[in-house]
Amino acid sequence: MSITDQELRDLVAGLAVSQAKTDAQMLKTDAQLAKTDAQLAKTDAQLAETDAQLAETAAQILKTSTKVDRVAEMYGGVSNNQGDVAEEFFFNSLKANLTLNGIKFDHINKNMTRCNNGSEGEYDIVLINGKEIFIIEVKYKAHQADLDRLLNQKAPTFDILYPEYQNYIKHLGLASFSINDVLKRRALEKHVTVLQRKGELIESIAA
Repeated sequence: MSITDQELRDLVAGLAVSQAKTDAQMLKTDAQLAKTDAQLAKTDAQLAETDAQLAETAAQILKTSTKVDRVAEMYGGVSNNQGDVAEEFFFNSLKANLTLNGIKFDHINKNMTRCNNGSEGEYDIVLINGKEIFIIEVKYKAHQADLDRLLNQKAPTFDILYPEYQNYIKHLGLASFSINDVLKRRALEKHVTVLQRKGELIESIAA
């Protein structure tokens, strides 16, 4: 079957129209891809800017954290030094006169530490004679938590750590350079002797 010249011209014309449509669609697609590339480039630039901002924020946080750690370290050192000063004062004062609340003691111990049966404790100052023992917690500035710890943790644990003193009469004391009236009253109500610095001497207040 032969194709006439007219049919051939119509076929070529149809192919040309189809190719023109294809070319137009490809141009449209290329434009869309170019637009997408531009948007991706913009997004990449925004992400890069965000990363830079995050890096700067992280650096600022690290810098601030370092400053806070340094301040905390300095404060902790000052606090420890103050505690050592208070402990040394009360220990030396009691060592010079081993009498407290009218009770004469034979010897004094500083920073008594012992581990026993899974329990562990450290006691700032302990006065002992043949039948009585005085356990003293020392703080530069006393707080309610210090009194609670003495009553609820240190005193009960002492009996576990030092069973050799289980038949001794036990007295508790809270020694501090600074203690407010409310805490002082609460300590006395719990029969805890309050020791304060009065000049170069110790003022003892018993319940």
